[in-house]
Amino acid sequence: MSGTASGTPAGTPSGTPAGDGTPRRRGRPAGTGAGAGAGTRERILAAAREEFSAHGFDKTSVRSIGKAAGVDAALVHHYFGTKEQVFAAAIELSFGPALELPAALAAGDHEGMGERVARFMLGIWEDPVSREPLLAIVRSAVTNERAAAVFRGLVGRRVLARVAGELRVPDPEFRVQLAAAQLVGIIMLRYVVKVEPMASAEPEDLVALVAPTLQRYLTDPDVRPGAGG
Repeated sequence: MSGTASGTPAGTPSGTPAGDGTPRRRGRPAGTGAGAGAGTRERILAAAREEFSAHGFDKTSVRSIGKAAGVDAALVHHYFGTKEQVFAAAIELSFGPALELPAALAAGDHEGMGERVARFMLGIWEDPVSREPLLAIVRSAVTNERAAAVFRGLVGRRVLARVAGELRVPDPEFRVQLAAAQLVGIIMLRYVVKVEPMASAEPEDLVALVAPTLQRYLTDPDVRPGAGG
């Protein structure tokens, strides 16, 4: 009988079901010699976070991620695709706590929204466990346009758009971006550049000072594009 050594008929296109009826994605190494096995995807993702954190986006490659995870680079491509797609998956994992912000907003009253946003975001950045991978993401995003594009896409789609959906005021997207700009400025000065006295200010003092501004951005009816004259 004609065919390949594996028993698959000659000329069968890539991606068609194998003999057991299970589709095989293009690019997946055959067998287990390339490091495939239970937990492989999670191991690759953990290695990607470490590589991006240690070396940044530019100096990290799919090959280096595979080496750190103990798998073939082709297996990284199989699970995640391009380096940008691996980076996106690593961002989503690292940014997981911040993705809960829309739910935190929906759970409280309208009047305390500014304080809840400030306390929620500063709480994430004050925790060393969540801060370190976020710092790696920010550093990559500010030094590489491809990394920045991936970061913008995730933040815009998973955080800003969802927060805007919780607001019942005109121009919600504009308001959320104003609030985000305020918080990003604090994050950059306090945690990335570490400018004093911002870097050593008490978190509760920062919450108390920034909450009224966030509240105005998110709820004041006079906040709108062109309102400044």
